[in-house]
Amino acid sequence: MEIMVFFSLLLLVCSVSTNQTEADNEILDQQISNQQAFSQDIHAVLRELTASVAVQKVEIRTLKQENQDQEAKLERQKTETDQLKLQSKEQVAKLETEIDKLKQELQVKQVAFSASLVEQGSRETGPFNTQITLIFKRVVTNIGNAYNKHTGIFTAPVRGVYHFDWSVHGYGNIPVGGVLFRNGEHIFVAYESQTSGSVTASNGASLLLEVGDQVSVRLWEGARIYDNHNHLTTFSGHLIFTL
Repeated sequence: MEIMVFFSLLLLVCSVSTNQTEADNEILDQQISNQQAFSQDIHAVLRELTASVAVQKVEIRTLKQENQDQEAKLERQKTETDQLKLQSKEQVAKLETEIDKLKQELQVKQVAFSASLVEQGSRETGPFNTQITLIFKRVVTNIGNAYNKHTGIFTAPVRGVYHFDWSVHGYGNIPVGGVLFRNGEHIFVAYESQTSGSVTASNGASLLLEVGDQVSVRLWEGARIYDNHNHLTTFSGHLIFTL
């Protein structure tokens, strides 16, 4: 009887142990399955994160490139703006220079003078063995103030073409002569000789003058001239047009 009870208990324990093992195995299998599913979920999330990071990296590179392009564009625009400012300044300076030049030309576009040798009375000049500059003292016209009555020299105030006329009067058997000079250069001469009586020699010339060029009449060497209240010996000039 006792033996039968022992075997019954042993079978019961074995049955419980087997059932417990199977239950444990089922739980373990379920945990493994859950872990595998969780691992798969993690891998899926990691793949998504990796893909997202890759996309973000591409976007960041694109943004960096766009920023670099924008910076380069802004730099080019700044350079172009600086160049335009410089060009504008140069153009303004050029326009101001041209305006000043035009103002100057407008101020001196009318140039004319006429003068005779003596202001009053009468006077002989010459002869000398060298040429001397004649100083025409009696100025009747000096528009633009280009002729200097103290030196006898006309100074061009503007670049252009000018015309000059001069006459020298004399008498007796000594010749008369006057030479037109530009900056010390012999241009034309008015010359006459006679044995008796009076004579007048005249000439004219049109000259291209630069600003500051000087024109005067010199007494011909060995010649003698005369002037009185009739103003027979004269020097005149005027601007024809500017260049």
